[in-house]
Order: sequence, then C-alpha cells, then structure tokens
Amino acid sequence: MDKNTVTGFILIALVVIGFSWYSQPSREELEAMARQDSIAAAQQKQMAEAEEEAKEVAASPATPDSSALFFANRQGEGQEIVLKNNKLKVTLNTLGGTIQNAEILGFKSRWYDGDVMLMTRKDAEMVFSLAGKQENIISKDIFFTPLEQTDSSVTMVAEQGSKQLAISYRLRPDSYMVDISLQATGLDGFFAPNMKTMDISWTDRIMQQEKGYDFENRYSSLTYMRKDKGTKNLSETSDDTKEPEEALEWIAFKNQFFSAVLIAPQDFTQAQLASVQETDKKSGFLKTYEAQMKTFFDPTGSKPTELQMYLGPNDYHTLQAHSKMNTAGKDLELEELVYLGWPIMRWINRWFIMPLFDWLKHAGLNMGLVLFLLTVIVKVFVYPTQKKSYMSSAKMRVLKPKIDELAKQYPNPDQAMQKQQAQMQLYSQYGVSPMGGCLPMLIQMPIWIALFNFIPNAIDLRGESFLWADDLSAYDDLIRWDADLWLIGNHLSIFCILFSATNLINTWISMRQQQNQFTGEQAQQMKMMQWMMYLMPLMFFFMFNNYSSGLSYYYFVSGLISILTMWYLRWSTDDKKLLAGLEAYYQQHKNDPKKVSGLQARLEALQKMQQEQARKR
Repeated sequence: MDKNTVTGFILIALVVIGFSWYSQPSREELEAMARQDSIAAAQQKQMAEAEEEAKEVAASPATPDSSALFFANRQGEGQEIVLKNNKLKVTLNTLGGTIQNAEILGFKSRWYDGDVMLMTRKDAEMVFSLAGKQENIISKDIFFTPLEQTDSSVTMVAEQGSKQLAISYRLRPDSYMVDISLQATGLDGFFAPNMKTMDISWTDRIMQQEKGYDFENRYSSLTYMRKDKGTKNLSETSDDTKEPEEALEWIAFKNQFFSAVLIAPQDFTQAQLASVQETDKKSGFLKTYEAQMKTFFDPTGSKPTELQMYLGPNDYHTLQAHSKMNTAGKDLELEELVYLGWPIMRWINRWFIMPLFDWLKHAGLNMGLVLFLLTVIVKVFVYPTQKKSYMSSAKMRVLKPKIDELAKQYPNPDQAMQKQQAQMQLYSQYGVSPMGGCLPMLIQMPIWIALFNFIPNAIDLRGESFLWADDLSAYDDLIRWDADLWLIGNHLSIFCILFSATNLINTWISMRQQQNQFTGEQAQQMKMMQWMMYLMPLMFFFMFNNYSSGLSYYYFVSGLISILTMWYLRWSTDDKKLLAGLEAYYQQHKNDPKKVSGLQARLEALQKMQQEQARKR
C-alpha cells in the first residue's frame, strides 16, 4: 500500500469520523436522559387533564354581538362526536367543528394504558377563518349542529336563515384517512367579490411517544411537500421558521413513528411554518408545531373546499397506500415522511433492504431474529468485496520480502520518489493493485449508511423486545443509574458496548494485516495513523449509547461476522501457494509490454521533474 493508498484510507476514516461527529447528540440532549423517569407521570397527568377538560361544557362568548352572522350559533354547549373504524378513532367537537382528539388503534402507548394519542384537545387546535366585508367567520367561535351522523361520518352546520356553513367529515373504512369538506350556502354577498381563499391555523404541542427523548426528537420534524418539488422539513434540533414561496400539497406534524398530515387537494399558499423546541425536556413533550396557510374557498358555494387528514403510523407501505387516496387523483408521496437517506442510500433501502426485511418479518419471526438474518444475508451479499479486499492485502503481504529488498536500493530520503515508482512497478509486474483493498470498502459503505437510516425509521421494531432489550427502536438500558454522567447519561447500552468491542477487534485485525505491508517512512506514517483508527470505536460508543438498540445490535452482529470471515480467510489462505501464483503471473507477463497506470505515470513525471531540477542545480 503506497502513500496515496494511505491518504485514501485516512480520508475514508475522516468521512466516518465527521459523519459520527455530525450525528452525535448535543450535550443538552444528553442531559435530558436523566429525567426520563418523570415522562410517564407527566404523560398520564396530561391525558387525565385532557379527558377532564373534554367533559366540561365549552363556554360561549360572554357578550356575543346580536348582529353578528350565525348569532344563534355563538352560544351553547360543546358536544363530542366520535368517528371510528378499525384503525382510527377521532373525536370532533361541535364548538369549532374540528378534530380535538385522534387515537391510533393497535399501537400501544408507552406511557399510559391505551393506544397512542396523536392529537388531544388540550394541545392541538385547528381554526378555519373566512374574511367577510364587515366581519370574519372564525370556526372556534361557532357551535355547529351535527346532522347526518353515522359511525364514520358526520356533517355539522351553522345556519341563519338561508345562510349556511357546513363542515363534513368522513373516516374512510380500514384506513387512517379522514376526508374533510367545507362549503358555504347563500353567503356570496357576505364576502368581497375577490375573496377566493380561506385561512387555516393549525398548532400542536407534540407529545413524546418513545423512551429516548433526544433520539425521538432527532427524527421528529415539521415536514411539507412542495408542489412538484419534493419534501423539505424544518430543523429537528433547533427552533426554526419557514415561509415557502411555492404552493404546498401537504403539511405534516411528524413524530418519529406517527404523523398528523393535513392535505390540500386544492393546495396551500402563503404558508408560514414554525417549529419551537420544548424548553422543559421532562415535560413529556418534544416541540410545538405551528402552521398558518391559505387554501381555496368558493364564496358562492358551487364548489366545496376539500381537505384530508392522515392520522397514522410512519410505515412506508401504509403511507404509500394512503398516498393514492387523494381526492385530486394524484400521488401524494406521503412515504417521503420515512427518511431513507441520500439518493443512493434511498435506492438501496427501497429496492434491497426493505424487500428483504419485509420477506423476513412475514415469516412471523421475532424482530431480533429478523435483524440477525437480515445481517447475515447482507454480509453474504458483500462477501465477494470483503474477500477481494483481503486477498489484495494478502498479496501485498507475501510480496513484502521483495519490497524490503527493493527498499534497500534506495536508502536515501531524497530517493523516496524513485523507491515509490519501483514499488509500483513491482506490484504491476506481479499483478497486484495497491488500491484493491480500498475500493471494496467504499462499495460496502453505502449499505452501512443505508441501514443507519433504515433501522431507526422501521416502525416494526417499535415495542419489540429481544434478549435484554425491551424495545428495539430505543436504547437498551439494563444497566442504569440515577445520576447523569457527561457524554453517557444515566445508562449503558449493552448492544452498544458489544458493537464497539467488535469494531475495536476489527480495527485491530485490519491494522495487523497492514502493518507488514509498509517499510521505512511508510511504516512510521502507519503507526502515527493507528491511534486515530483505534479512537473510532470509542467515538461510536458515545454516539450509539443513546441510539436504537436494534441499530447497535445490527452493527454488533455485522462486526462479529466480519471477524469470523477474516479468520476464515486467513485460515484458508496458503501464503506459499499465493506467492507461487504471483510468481507464475510474473513469469507469464514479464516480457509483455505493460501500459503505465495513471498513478505510475504521475510518479514517472514527478521523477523526471526532480531529475531535471537536480541537473539545473
């Protein structure tokens, strides 16, 4: 391995270290782990308060204006209306005519006895506003009257003579999709002639649903789909605001594993979006999302305003199926809420990792076994590249005596260029590529990073236990304590420790393979680089201690298989036969004219330049 190979190896290490540093949680996020025990109590208290408030009679304005439109509907008593199918339960309130609670059936809450509550009356609010010539119609000030109610649909109206404002909700069967329609009747004279839009204000204080605060927070963000331009999101880890110039197709208030998505088949315009981090990290909440936007409204009532809400899990296939339920007849691409990485990693996840994972999970196996088998199959897939990398190192190892003899011919430091060129020439004569060990590593890295994105977003791991881990989607904390230690927090993840240990062993094996491939100055440079390579497993420990135990488990099994593979390759490789094969190659090609490689050509050019400079001096 020459200096350029070493440089390439260093760059690979720097990329991994930089990625680790960029992805590691902040100190503030780590400090939150010590307060996780209080989250369950906070969540239970919050849910109890929400249920209590839902039973209270909603008060109307103390002194409503008798001349106001829908005056009779501005006082009264709020009434709850429940719509339900086998996947979703939503509770509407006649005061405001909007959804106040959303319960996702079949997904158990971690903090209280019951299913996941995605929206609650206390923390979420949606308001429809219509700007009139003399006054505004604001939905939260109006008590609607329910009509045509069934188990999965209802129409609520506010009436005054021939004037009517109706809001309809329909929960689609066997789905997480709610169709919403708002239509005016006899109100065209109430609005200005150029009035063509309705204002929507939507806010929600996002509850923490999972065990690891900082990990869930990192995968929760306000996300929006720009019309014909793909998705973007606000910052996951800091306060952020955006005012997209483009029209938006949908806006999602996203948790790690669940999302509330407001969809506008007639598009959102002039959107103002904000995400504010929760200051008290033991409150049981992650952040507050706010969205202000406009959408189509027809004052004549000839065409209704159409909206939809997806209230469900961030499951790729589920989101993909609901994307086709758009009333506008287009693909919503809701599956973009499941982040699968950069384009090449997304392609690997979409067409290789996900089909393999789905095939294994449909066998009914425990998710720990699914991850184990997934790891084994992936390692079998990349085995040819690992073998090629090893054989390249083995060839350089058996040629080391010849390299040592060659190095003796260039003892002076100013002959480094000539020595390097001679070594490259010798490798070429024996059919050995110094870069043969690095390129296979680069081929494996996209798969390594693809799984880094896939596993934390796999909702199938949520709540699934394996060995000592009670939830493969969160860190395992069999070893825990009360005090919060710097960089570690209040627990040790055993899977993370095992992963770091196998990573350290693999680094040691790699260094052992390479230390016999260098001579002279190169050997000294290699020794200087080793400390950085041994530092990486320690960095991984601090990074992954708070990550998904399923991810650490995957990397542990992967590292263990790599150790066994390297042992097998070393055991099955006969150095004498390998050297004999290289000698046979040399004898067969020693008289063949060889095309000078790009690297060797550059070395020759540099040597000639040095010789010319020496001649001039």
